[in-house]
Amino acid sequence: MNPQVSKLISSKVSLAPMAGITDYVLRSMVRKYSSDCLLTTEMISSEALTQVKDVVITKRDDNHSPISYQLSGHKPEMIANCAKYLEQFADMIDINMGCPVKKVTVGNDGCALMRDYSLAYEIVKAVKEQVSIPVSVKFRLGYTTAEMNFVEFGGWMQEAGADFITIHGRTRNQMYGGHADWKKIADLKKSVDIPVFANGDVISIETAEKCLEESQADGVAIGRGAIGDASLIYRIEHFLKTGERLNPPTLEEKINDFKQHLDGEIALRGEKVGLKFVRKFYPFYINGVRNAAKYRSQLVVMEDYNEIMSAMDYILKENSEEIKVVV
Repeated sequence: MNPQVSKLISSKVSLAPMAGITDYVLRSMVRKYSSDCLLTTEMISSEALTQVKDVVITKRDDNHSPISYQLSGHKPEMIANCAKYLEQFADMIDINMGCPVKKVTVGNDGCALMRDYSLAYEIVKAVKEQVSIPVSVKFRLGYTTAEMNFVEFGGWMQEAGADFITIHGRTRNQMYGGHADWKKIADLKKSVDIPVFANGDVISIETAEKCLEESQADGVAIGRGAIGDASLIYRIEHFLKTGERLNPPTLEEKINDFKQHLDGEIALRGEKVGLKFVRKFYPFYINGVRNAAKYRSQLVVMEDYNEIMSAMDYILKENSEEIKVVV
């Protein structure tokens, strides 16, 4: 194993890249709990970065290391040049070959690259020639159930120079439906010599434990499980090190984290944009509370900071009183 990679993935848990989700603010929140996990940025389009060097999407703090910057695209030279630019921020460059979204794959980016071994190979090779830091690839089981070529594809990526792989246990056509097939990931792990992290449906300590057992992977990449639960990665790390199962956050802790999240997005993007940006996160922070659907429908139309804060305080008060009555 590349010594640099070994150090970057030593906690055995990473934050998976999620477009429009794993921005500077969410990464900072995860880092508040976990000092060691490998953070990954949201997907950065090589086409867009070539045109505009977006300071919001590349922003990081000193304590964000270890951190990987993920690039998407299908033009080897362009991606390599972008990787060289990002090297000043990154500890690792990750290449997206797994995004299933149609607007990405229709342009031959993301998971579409799993249908073109030669092009995928050239992209990894070009990036490796441009940067001195490790290069990783994230992909899926295949484009369709009939095209589960992940084992062969992983071999090509290793041959091209990839130092590390993260694999999502679904095909492109599955999107995020059904269940991630962790057992299939074990086939990839057996066929390559570089580290492999398993991704998909890891939302708790228990699912992380089962995923590692079935996949035989070197670690797990946490995606949606970390939305609304920034401490999840730390709790999994702690369990893997000690065997102790720390409790999930209380509603009060989740709402306090939401307030920090909202304040962070406003500081990053301005109040008007920040208030709208966090709307996608409401369901994750109040999931499971009584009348959650009603609260969500009210919160997503609120445009006043103080009104949102008061609404979250009300949700906490109402549910705290209900818990006291039950006890």
